[in-house]
Amino acid sequence: MDDDATGGAPACFAHLLVDGHLVDPEAARDVARFRRAERARLVAARALSAEDRERATDRLIDGLDLIVPLDARITAAVYWPIRGEPDLRGWMGKAHEAGAEILLPVVIERDAPLEFHTWSPACRMVRGAWNIPVPAAGELRTPDLVIVPLVGVDTTLHRLGNGGGYYDRTLVRFEKKPRIVGIGFSGCVLPTIYPMPWDVPMDEILLSDGTHLTR
Repeated sequence: MDDDATGGAPACFAHLLVDGHLVDPEAARDVARFRRAERARLVAARALSAEDRERATDRLIDGLDLIVPLDARITAAVYWPIRGEPDLRGWMGKAHEAGAEILLPVVIERDAPLEFHTWSPACRMVRGAWNIPVPAAGELRTPDLVIVPLVGVDTTLHRLGNGGGYYDRTLVRFEKKPRIVGIGFSGCVLPTIYPMPWDVPMDEILLSDGTHLTR
């Protein structure tokens, strides 16, 4: 009660918790609105012609070849392209042939961390969450390299993704932190995405214009 002379019960701050972090709800809403607008703008901007997309993807793959050794020593989590993301399946096949173990992310449960399952060019694929193809019988593995698609990225290498938060939820939970490389088309760099406590920065980013930034 307002006039309780005892001071009442201790204050509850549960309404300020977002994914276990203490965050001002109004600030979180403002950031979410900003990110939705920037996400829509950047996704629209990467609607490239077939020729421009092919050239940009080739440049990205050439750049990956320079910074990632293609041999049996790496276990690399990549991704299946959606919503105009760079298509790295050619690089995935080449890395597999070189002996690298290639993984794809799998959504096991909504709002839970991802799992990474083994993939090969000949493996059978099935429709997973949001109809994204995943390996039908892939084995669970832990990557030492995670290649993450960027919708946008800021100057501190914090990533703007598709909005589900799955990578942030996953990357923070690794016992041994993998190398995290963000991949995107040129023109996706923002001054800031207004990082929140749960946002996990990339170790490096590689863009189709040859930009390669590291923390």
